[in-house]
Amino acid sequence: MLKTNLVFAFFFIFGISFAQEVEISGKVISKTDVENIHVINKTAQVFTITNINGEFKINAEVHDTLQFSSIQFGVKDIIVTKGTILSKTMIVPLDEQTNELEEVLVGKVLTGNLLSDIENADTNTPINFYDVGIPGYKGKIATQSERRLAQAGEFKPKMLIGMILGGASLDPIINGLTGRTKMLKERVEIENRQNLIRKIRSKHSKALFTSYELKEQHRNEFFFFCEEASDFMVRCKGKSDFQVFQYLTERLKAFKKILKTKVD
Repeated sequence: MLKTNLVFAFFFIFGISFAQEVEISGKVISKTDVENIHVINKTAQVFTITNINGEFKINAEVHDTLQFSSIQFGVKDIIVTKGTILSKTMIVPLDEQTNELEEVLVGKVLTGNLLSDIENADTNTPINFYDVGIPGYKGKIATQSERRLAQAGEFKPKMLIGMILGGASLDPIINGLTGRTKMLKERVEIENRQNLIRKIRSKHSKALFTSYELKEQHRNEFFFFCEEASDFMVRCKGKSDFQVFQYLTERLKAFKKILKTKVD
């Protein structure tokens, strides 16, 4: 009887140990870049990303599903085993995702359409400053709205001295009084928001909606919901993939509550 109780106690304690959540230290290996790969515990609804060496840490229990996803690797699901819980380690090999390209026609094609044929014709490429060794601007090219805002100028008190002496332009004052400067600032802000949400959508959509379900018909509305948020630029501009993904999950929860309210 005592022996039976000891055996029962052993298996009971052994089973409890596997039911506990542990921190797994893992590593993704591949022939290509292994940084910024999304690692999501779909069961516990927690996530992280890999560092430059492909290393990551995430909490999990036996039978939890860990999902690995990125643009270059696609999606891979792994079930956490008892062995993983005991060792608290995991090595995940990933194969690069290859997309078969459609047949490409090489060469110049003349169609009879003048504009099309001019574009396809063999012409000499214009010489640029790289060809002749002349220093040139290599920074970010301003958008049309940004150029217009720069041209409009913004009035500052120190400009008054120049205006009194007749050496400064009146454009900043005129544009400020007419509201043109304010309008251009708002336009630049809108463009910056749209460009940022476009990049975020392209990079994170697959991982986000694989882990957190949202019907296709609501996805455009969701990203617009994120873009219009007052903290969108602060939380996402210049931030890491992990911080952006965390923001998206927070906004998705709020968005789903709104959808539920509309349905009710």
